[in-house]
Amino acid sequence: VDELAAQVNADVVDLRLQNTADNPRLNNVIRIAGEQMRAVKPGEGRVLGIAAHASFGSYVAEVAEVSVTRGKIKVHKIFCVVDCGQVVNPDIVRSQMEGAIMYGLTAALHGNLELKDGAIQESNFHDYPILRMNEAPAVEVTIVPSELPPSGVGEPGLPPVAPAVANAVYLATGQRLRSLPLRLA
Repeated sequence: VDELAAQVNADVVDLRLQNTADNPRLNNVIRIAGEQMRAVKPGEGRVLGIAAHASFGSYVAEVAEVSVTRGKIKVHKIFCVVDCGQVVNPDIVRSQMEGAIMYGLTAALHGNLELKDGAIQESNFHDYPILRMNEAPAVEVTIVPSELPPSGVGEPGLPPVAPAVANAVYLATGQRLRSLPLRLA
């Protein structure tokens, strides 16, 4: 979506809002995340990227605050807005979003499998790098109040992470990254 916005010289949030007008819940999480994005003053050398996703009856928009130093991508903070219907336990929703974001960042920053003679070489987490504590960004989760039936929160927080980071990396470097793990040329 960011590439389309650049082609027509449109704001990335505004373009998303225009194109999700027929999906009020997705539109709303994008609107809220966009408001958060516009209110944030990124730190020195940091940029913000946004992405949104819907699955399992839930709607999620995420904003990634990212810096790139000597070709290394660092994610400093993720703002997550989730509409998952009526929330029974907000702590569980936050925990699920946080866990999905960390797992998504593992794929975005480290997720590479090596194949040799048709077999995956990594056998478990000892030889498959995962996000470490020192790489974990701060995460702020905003839960949209709703009276609609509860929906899924296990997976919907993961898909927007890599695109939000990739969109921020583009703003920082001018390079579009389209495969995982995200690596600068």
